[in-house]
Amino acid sequence: MDPILILTTGGTIDKLYFDARSTYEVGPPHVEKLLAELNLSPPYRIVSLMRKDSLDLTDEDRRVICRAVAEASERRVLITHGTDTMAETGRALAEAVGKTIVLTGALQPALFHSSDALFNIGGALIGVQTLPAGVYIVMNGTVFKADNVRKNKDINRFERLSDSRRAE
Repeated sequence: MDPILILTTGGTIDKLYFDARSTYEVGPPHVEKLLAELNLSPPYRIVSLMRKDSLDLTDEDRRVICRAVAEASERRVLITHGTDTMAETGRALAEAVGKTIVLTGALQPALFHSSDALFNIGGALIGVQTLPAGVYIVMNGTVFKADNVRKNKDINRFERLSDSRRAE
């Protein structure tokens, strides 16, 4: 079984809220706690690259993510990421050759009872183990090629670019 590298970058999945007005900060990665509870079989290691809302990610941050993927000995990489710019980072990773890279996140923080975090991480774990080399986004129970996806903010869901163009 190939080992999996899990890179965390922050985003909603790791947000901590402090009051009724939704003041928040991006906290430590929740993926480690979530995975520990699942008694997983595949070997994995977690590396926290940054703790940022994806709207605050810069081109330099994306270069850090790309470099971490390129330098990793693992051929299978799962990246937790904020949803607003996940597709942009996915496209930045297009140069990664010979690796299976899956980005995922959550539309609600992992600490919320109704969060989609665990579902999306589970889907991403299956995807990173079974998909051929390439860059993918796993959200909403669907696997997307990173160069053919967008977040539809009106319905708070990811969709294929080809599907969204047809709908317009």
